[in-house]
This record gives sequence, C-alpha cells and structure tokens, in this order.
Amino acid sequence: MMKLLHEVLPSNVELDPLFHPRRIAVMGASENTNKIGYLQLKALIDAGFAGDIYPIHPKSKEIANLPCYKSVSDAPEAIDLAILCVGINQVESCLIECGESGVKAAIVFASGYSEIGEEGIVAQNRLLEIAQQYKMRLIGPNCVGLLNTTNGLMGTFSPGLTNVPLGKRREVGFVTQSGAFGVLTYIAAAQQGLTFNYFVSVGNEVDVEFSDVIEYMLHDPKTKVASGYLEGEKNPEKLRMLAKYALEINKPIIVMKSGRSNAGSRAAASHTGSLAGADQVYDGFFKQTGIIRADDYDDIISFSKLFLSNKLPTGRNTVIVTSSGGRGINEADRCEANGLVIHELSDHVRQEIEKNIPSFASASNPVDLTAAASITNPELYLEPLRVLVNDPDTDIIMFPEFPLHWDENTPVLQEFVELCKNSDKFVFISNFPLEGMSTPKCVQYLEDNGIPFILGNMNPVRSLGKLVDYAEKYRKTKEQAQLAPSSEITKVDIHHLLPTNQTLSESQSSDVLSTYGIRTTKRVIAKTEDHAVEVAQSIGYPVVLKVDSPDIPHKTEVNGIRLNVQNEADVRKAFQEIMKSAKEHCPTADIHGISVQEMLPEGVEVIVGVTNDPTFGPVLMFGLGGVFVEVFKDVSFRVAPITRQDAVDMMEELKGNQLLAGVRNKHAVDTEAIIDVLLKVSALVQDYADEIQEIDINPLLVYEQGIVAADALIITK
Repeated sequence: MMKLLHEVLPSNVELDPLFHPRRIAVMGASENTNKIGYLQLKALIDAGFAGDIYPIHPKSKEIANLPCYKSVSDAPEAIDLAILCVGINQVESCLIECGESGVKAAIVFASGYSEIGEEGIVAQNRLLEIAQQYKMRLIGPNCVGLLNTTNGLMGTFSPGLTNVPLGKRREVGFVTQSGAFGVLTYIAAAQQGLTFNYFVSVGNEVDVEFSDVIEYMLHDPKTKVASGYLEGEKNPEKLRMLAKYALEINKPIIVMKSGRSNAGSRAAASHTGSLAGADQVYDGFFKQTGIIRADDYDDIISFSKLFLSNKLPTGRNTVIVTSSGGRGINEADRCEANGLVIHELSDHVRQEIEKNIPSFASASNPVDLTAAASITNPELYLEPLRVLVNDPDTDIIMFPEFPLHWDENTPVLQEFVELCKNSDKFVFISNFPLEGMSTPKCVQYLEDNGIPFILGNMNPVRSLGKLVDYAEKYRKTKEQAQLAPSSEITKVDIHHLLPTNQTLSESQSSDVLSTYGIRTTKRVIAKTEDHAVEVAQSIGYPVVLKVDSPDIPHKTEVNGIRLNVQNEADVRKAFQEIMKSAKEHCPTADIHGISVQEMLPEGVEVIVGVTNDPTFGPVLMFGLGGVFVEVFKDVSFRVAPITRQDAVDMMEELKGNQLLAGVRNKHAVDTEAIIDVLLKVSALVQDYADEIQEIDINPLLVYEQGIVAADALIITK
C-alpha cells in the first residue's frame, strides 16, 4: 500500500506567530481616533485579544488605556507579531527594528510596492531581504490584514471586518488576494451565519503566499474547509501537493478563481496552444486535484455550510419535497442543470408516501404536498421523509420550503431531526429569501444537528452539485490509495531528436513519439518521384503523400496533402503538385521531401496535445478531432504529470464522449489505447519539460483495437 501524503507532510508551524501570537506590538499606534494606528489598536481591544497588546509610539505615554513604548525593544516581553500601521517611508526601518528585537512575524498594510511598477518592486524586494535576514514571516504589503476570530486576533483596520457579528461556529478559513473583495465575502458569509475562523489578506505576497495560508489551514485541526479568492497562483506545484493532502484528510479546498475570459490567451502554432487559455488550464488543474472551483462568493458560503453538516452525499439521486408544484419543477430544473438526478421513485416508495399525504397531493418526484403542508398541516413535511430515509435509490432529500414557526421544542421537528441523524441521506433545507418568508425559528437547531439551511439566493443547489463532485473525487482518492502505484514509463534519451527552438517536421515529430512507444504511420521521406513510387509499392496502395517541412506546420494551408493515392501515375502527379504548391506558398521553406505513408482505415479522430503554461508548465489537452476541435472546441485539460484516472476523466469530460463509446451501430473504440497515449505523452513532456514547448498529435486515429498517430507536430523551446 502506498504511503499517504498526510503521513509525511510536516505541519506549517512557521506561521503560528501570525495566527496564534501571545504578544502583539502595534507600530504606529495613534491617539487620533481616525488614524489606522488607533483603529487597529481598538480592533484588538474590542475583539478581546487573548494576549498582550503593546502600542508603539515615540512620544505617547498611553493610548486606549494601554501603556505605550517608544520602540519594540522597550516592550517588557518578546514580541511574536508586529502590526505596522505606518506609511511606506517608515516600513523598512520598522521591520529592521522588529528583526533586531527578535519579532517572529509582521503584517504590513502600506501600499506603494509592486502594484505601482518597477520602483515599487525594488522597494518590496528590500522588505523580503529584511524578513529573510531576520527569519521573520510577513503578510503583505498592500493588504488589509489577518484575523483569527477564535482568539480575538483582529489584525486589521477595516471597519468591514471589525464591525461584523460573530457566530459561535468557526471552522472555515478564508485567504484572499483581493483585500476589498475579501472583506465583502467575509461580511456576506457572516450575514448568512458563517463566521470564518481565519481571514487572511495576503496583499502582494512578498513572503507569505496564498498556498502557504492554505497549508496552515489544512494542518489546523479546528479548520474543516480551506477557502479563498485567487487571481493567480505563484506556487502551483505546492498547491497541487496540498490539494492531494486535502483529499486524503477530507478537508476540501474551495477557491474562487477570477479571470475567466480568454483575453490573456496567446497566438500559438498548435491547436493546443491556441485553445489553452489560462482559465481552461486552471479549470483542468482544479478538476484533477479536487479543488472545488467557486463561481462566486456565494459558492464558498453555501458549499462550506453544506460540508459542515459532516455528511457527504452518497450519490446524485435527489428527491425534492415541496408544498408548491411550480417551486418543485423550478428546483428540479436547477438540480438537473447542476449534475443532480431527479430520479423516478419506485412504485413501493410512492405507495408508502401516498398512505399519509392528501389524495390530491403527488408522491412523484418532486413530491408535491400542496399548500396543505405550508398552511394548515406542516407536519406533512415529515411523511415523505419517513419513507425516503429507507429508500436505497435516494441519496439527497431537498426541502425548498420549511415551516417558519417550528422550533427545537416542536415534537414533529424533533422527530424530523432524529430521522435525518440516523440516516445516510443528505438532507438540506432552503427557503425563499423574502422578508417574512425566509428564516425559520429552528435554523440553529437544524444546523447544530447536521442539517444545513441555506437561503435560495445563495445558489445552494449549485453548491450541492459541487459537493457531490467533491464526494466522488474523495471516494476515488481513497480507493486509489489502496492500489499499488502504476509502473512508471522509462525515460528514453531523445536529446538528439529535439534541436533547440525549432518546429519539427511531421517525420521528425513522429520519430520522437515512436521512441516513447506511440504508434505512428509507416512512412518514408522521398526526395524524388521515383523514390516515392518505390516506397508506395513497398508500403502497398493506397497511400498518402504529404509535404515534410519544419517550416510548413499546417500542410493543408499549402495544399500539401494527397489522400488515397491508388497507383504509380497518381503518385508521380501528387508528388509534382505538392512540391510545386509548397514552393509557391513558402519559397524559403526547408523541404525535406515528400512523406509517403500508409493510408490508414477510417477510425474515430481524436487529438492529444501539450502546451507550456507560464504558471503550470506542461499541460495536456485531449479532445475529439476534426470539426469537433476546430469548431466546437470540445477539449479537456490536465496539468502534467497525469494519472490513469486523470486520463479517464479527460475522456469522460468531453461533451462528445459518447462517440468513443459507440453510436449508431458503431463499436466502442479502444479507450485503453487512448489512456496509454495520454500517459506516454505525459511522461515525454515531464522528461523533456525544458526542451518541448508544444505538441499536437492530430488526428490520432483510434479503432476498436489500437490507435495510430496520423499526423504530429512538435515545437521545441
């Protein structure tokens, strides 16, 4: 059995002084109630920080009833955390003072660093040098601070953070690369009854980065969900390792990644390069690592509240119990749109439900109790539940409305809760977000007993779909952990086949693929008509003729391909026409000759490609070939290296996946052969990540048995 990552990954204790300091120095403390130095001091006092607070000011004797000290070194005890409420002109001297006094960590609010350009970058690098010299950890600069709501560490000046009521349950951490957006998310979560235990604005990430905070949350036993707002990850390899660890310990990472547009996509010579926009790569990375991608801040809130029920859905089959037929249909549409299944109830289940609901109600799915439940007989909500908790075909039970007046002393509600607690069904409740119709009295009682309540305007169904995806990924990870690791593909020495900074011809590219065990077409490069005829006769008619040149990556654009060539006369004619057309279109091209190849039988065309992403490095693409990649762009991405499961997921993710399974009397294709090629390409680009820029294998023809690369393009760095 393979060793689990959480058994070997060390805890991130270096950040303890940031999250659990015993003594805090506020540098730049002020008596002026409008200044950051006063607001920060007051925030710590009002939050009841569970430690000592030392205001630092060169002249004041006392601020906010706390004795002041001229410098950090004058404080009576060693400082764990310094919060710098000073302007940019004082930050460096304050950090040096902290370093010389043995301060372990600091928060820098000041702006004017890398966000303003080259001059700011130089100044920011000096902060890093100081921090590294004195082994201090830094949050910021250009941030709104750090909160730990479990110990009163209100390390911020933002009124949006300091004036928010706190709930008793605090098990979700949040880290953000945007201060303002992060504050809004914190407020929105609090308004929905979700209090973050940690809130971290990393600002410019001069030292502590997004993934560092995620790591700390994962190691913290009191944090059950690690969440965040991300614009761009600086350390994707670390985030990938942390995501694997998070799946092992069932502690989800949910991230809102901004920047879905393709504005940043670059022009590229290969299909893969042109299709691999930054967002598509992030999307693939999140899917393969099990990181949940939030569409907006409401997903972070809703997903977290669903997960905190401490129960994962066992499947996708969902039953809706409603008092409104229209509401039921609306929620059914929403469920199906988010990957949930509104399954047909068995005759037995329907009959059992019908025994105790009005004759005019419906026991189909959605179960419509009619207005009788919402107005005169709210106890009817219990009747379908009594049956559904024992239905083996049901995984999720959803109540889009719930009685407003029930409380923890209501016997029917007590039975409702007990039924839910003693069942593996995932039950959740969501009311209309309208004044007077929104929050039942029993919300806290429900949530204390593992039944999440989320208002409809927070997109709970979308988040429920994401929770089901996470549960499936988590279960697959557990299963794979019990399996022996798959054998690695042996590295082959092909440095001589990869000249620097070149577009390889098809024959050169095919030679590279062949050395890694990927079957390519039988082919010979002919320099003359006679040689072409000789090769064609050797291979056997019909054959294919193509121009072979590193300067002509797209042969169809120069009319450089002839298919199904049947005899000697046609070979000679095709040879002449291709040569003439290629020289007319690309007079300076280095033409190696004409590639004479076997004519492959018809198969299903797919494409496998690689591009080098500036953040993630080698990224694999898989899709259906031909018109599907050209027009529909039906492709999936994963960051190398990939696993066998990643390869399977890449195929299943395609909208046109059914073509691989066989349609209209056509047999299913050899998906194992596709998996084999994807794994070999992954190994190739990992082995030669410094040499290979892009790969396109298009088309890759796959049959009932076997697979052949009909064309290939490799671009080196």
